[in-house]
Amino acid sequence: MPKIRVLSDILASQVAAGEVVERPASVVKELVENSIDAGAKEIRVDVDKGGAALIRVSDDGCGMSREDALLSLERHATSKLRESSDLAAVRTLGFRGEAVPSIASVSRFRMVTRETDAVSGTEISVDGGKLRDVRDAGGAPGTQIEAKSLFFNMPARRKFMRAESTESAHVEHQVRLHALAAPWVRFRLRRDDRSIFDLPPVAKAVDRVRQIVGTELARELISLPIGHGNGVSVEGFVLPAKHARKGRRHQFVFLNGRPVEDAVISRALAEGFRGAIADGLHPAAWLWIDLEPGLVDVNVHPAKREVRFHRPLDLRDAILESVTAGLKPPVQSATPVPVTRVESPAVDLPTRSVAASRVPQRPVFSAKNVQPELKWSPPKQSVVKSEPDVKSTALPVEPAESKAVETMASPRARFKVMAMLHQRYVLLESEDGLVVLDPKAAKERILYEAMLACRSGSMATQGLLVPVLLEMDPRDLDLLLRERDALADAGVELDGFGGNTVQVRSLPACLPVSEPRPFLEELVEELLHEATPGKRFAFERLAKILAKRASWLVRPKLAEIDGLLDELFRCDLPYCAADGRPTLTEFSLSELQRRFGGAG
Repeated sequence: MPKIRVLSDILASQVAAGEVVERPASVVKELVENSIDAGAKEIRVDVDKGGAALIRVSDDGCGMSREDALLSLERHATSKLRESSDLAAVRTLGFRGEAVPSIASVSRFRMVTRETDAVSGTEISVDGGKLRDVRDAGGAPGTQIEAKSLFFNMPARRKFMRAESTESAHVEHQVRLHALAAPWVRFRLRRDDRSIFDLPPVAKAVDRVRQIVGTELARELISLPIGHGNGVSVEGFVLPAKHARKGRRHQFVFLNGRPVEDAVISRALAEGFRGAIADGLHPAAWLWIDLEPGLVDVNVHPAKREVRFHRPLDLRDAILESVTAGLKPPVQSATPVPVTRVESPAVDLPTRSVAASRVPQRPVFSAKNVQPELKWSPPKQSVVKSEPDVKSTALPVEPAESKAVETMASPRARFKVMAMLHQRYVLLESEDGLVVLDPKAAKERILYEAMLACRSGSMATQGLLVPVLLEMDPRDLDLLLRERDALADAGVELDGFGGNTVQVRSLPACLPVSEPRPFLEELVEELLHEATPGKRFAFERLAKILAKRASWLVRPKLAEIDGLLDELFRCDLPYCAADGRPTLTEFSLSELQRRFGGAG
């Protein structure tokens, strides 16, 4: 049995680094937080090769004496805490005393620091946790820390670092996050000697949000009234419900100046939008929460990303009240009385999906068969009503029926168009009874097979009259640009446009999209946030998502249904959409007769 041993100081720091320093962005986070705690008015971040080669954070804060600078390299050395009771009243971003020694243990580390009234400063060099040099140095008041060759002495950790562009995107996100948390500080970011952004200090948080989101989105910001109660104060901004997305990357929450992620806060935001956004979507929001330190535990996560609230319901109520008040429409002089429509209860009819046991050979469907004849209008957000409890029964096909199907000129001949239901579904008559057609599902199948037919050749594209510019999270932008070839194979041509903007130049020619911006925004959201890593840009998945999104834009007209059915039955699998849901559902005549008590 191995004997228990005490870890060496360097090994202990490297173990701690595994919790604190996950990637270059983690280094930037810890050093920027120290700069903010030091009272900096200007913070500059420089990274080379995604931070693997160099990370440099410079500030004009209070600086340190030589004694304090050396102590900062000792584990658990901090100026933020004196006794255990201080942990219940932490107001600073850092307090553990682990960040600097952890960073120094996994990099070639250099610190230059000088107090404001000091004649000279101090320079300290550390190589993989080993102190190399301490000497006097000149320099402006403040602190500059460099971490070169990150994880040079931990090859197993270094090989898990992602591509330079990915790591750079995470660094940029981290700096923007802290720029939102401390709007009174000037933030500058340079990457590989190129300026990425320079955000001057502002007096109001809304001005910092405007700097980051851009002029167009800034016009739509909804200010939330300051909410107080039970030691909680909440203020911030949200975007209208149309900007809700499935991921939470567009939610920025700051608790006592600390960027945090918490399910209580996200749920409260979603509740404030209840009835305006569909389940599973999350509103875009920027929240600054001030909470009495004794009501929150910030010491539950090594990287301080997560916190624990002692009275989560009070926080939830404060957020919900603020969001609800902010979204409340202005009072009008005359408000029309809403009219309530009473609907009769739905009839519980057994249903079955239409299936064909054997279908005559059909030609391969190509993109030129598809005409964008169905017009589109933006989908409205609404609460989805539950469907009637309808049981599905199989449709066994007897040999005689199979023979009859084989002798038919086309399965299309089985159906006669009768009427449209609520401008959404189409009622058809078949030899067996009543068939309900979902035109959107049918169009999805048609478009999906059109795209699959083009896979072996070149995808026909339609250039957009005006390219669409989409402002994105830097992490999402990096992923999208790295997969531009896969997207181009599916007919979506895009490239970078500078900053965090991507330019989309074309879409597949077979898609009936008349307003590309909302279509592309939702497409990108689904591509990035609804997939298993490694498969999100597979051609079949791209084709399914494009077909589904385009089919949602269809507004079916009764006069066009015959042509739609002709196209549908030229498909290889006409009875189901690309995602597997049925295009046609049948209510047999015998079932209807039994339901109504008829004799036949």
